[in-house]
Amino acid sequence: MFRLWGKLYKNNKIITDMVVENNAPSLSKEDKIQDAVEEICYALDMSKPLWLLNNTEEMPVYNKTSFHQDHFMESIDFDYFEIEIIEEDK
Repeated sequence: MFRLWGKLYKNNKIITDMVVENNAPSLSKEDKIQDAVEEICYALDMSKPLWLLNNTEEMPVYNKTSFHQDHFMESIDFDYFEIEIIEEDK
């Protein structure tokens, strides 16, 4: 089972969060992350963030990464969006 936790922060507090599960064994880890981010963004009615170099570097090291205003094409009404892998297929 693969689970990704998405959290929106404002003033260093979580204002909303959501956990997404993906049990598709045929998908790669990267595809599962992208699918989960899309699902969270749709559910929270926000635009999908751009995946930049810092996200690629942080994810394998910390199993989490964050998206700030510079990751979004539109203005955001929160400080940042953070995703974290809380359970990963073995």
